[in-house]
Amino acid sequence: MDYEASLDRAIDAMPELGGEEARLRIPDAEAEPDGAFTRFTNISAVADALSRDPEHLHSHVQQELGTAGQFESGRARYNGNFSGADFDEAVEGYVSRYVTCSECGLPDTRLVTENRTEMLRCEACGAFRPVAKGHVSTPNRTERETVESGKTYELEIISTGRKGDGVAERGEYTIFVSGAREGETVRAYVESVSGTLAFARKT
Repeated sequence: MDYEASLDRAIDAMPELGGEEARLRIPDAEAEPDGAFTRFTNISAVADALSRDPEHLHSHVQQELGTAGQFESGRARYNGNFSGADFDEAVEGYVSRYVTCSECGLPDTRLVTENRTEMLRCEACGAFRPVAKGHVSTPNRTERETVESGKTYELEIISTGRKGDGVAERGEYTIFVSGAREGETVRAYVESVSGTLAFARKT
């Protein structure tokens, strides 16, 4: 397969970015008490800095805080008492999950849906991955699932890539499996690993 070579060429062709250019400039979250609720008053400004829909960000914040909430007129409010730091932490989780490319680390990405699976596609290096499931801001794992070249793993194929290969996840890794189809559970031999992307074939 030529995926790794293509990815390497794309990364080599990227311009050098300075630290300030490579970083997002995200406004600090502003929290405002409102009785039994707390308002996230500048959620639209934060979402705009991330180039994301504010309602999408609101849904993630609601999930991270573990509470109910409402979004209206560009503002969000949540049941309970929260600080700006609480909102900032939720935004950090959102950036990791929905904005930052896991390959090049840049925020030049967009959300797309392929075969009913939400994917994050990087405009800078061309990498793409399924959006991580579950909470990403509170993992206290002592063991992390790894993927190593030359090993075989049992994988559930959750979607199909642009070139027809099956796509699976293992921990933080996205694995492209040639010869596999969505919905299958297969044994796959990993031929190469590049960052958090792995390329395998069905055995």
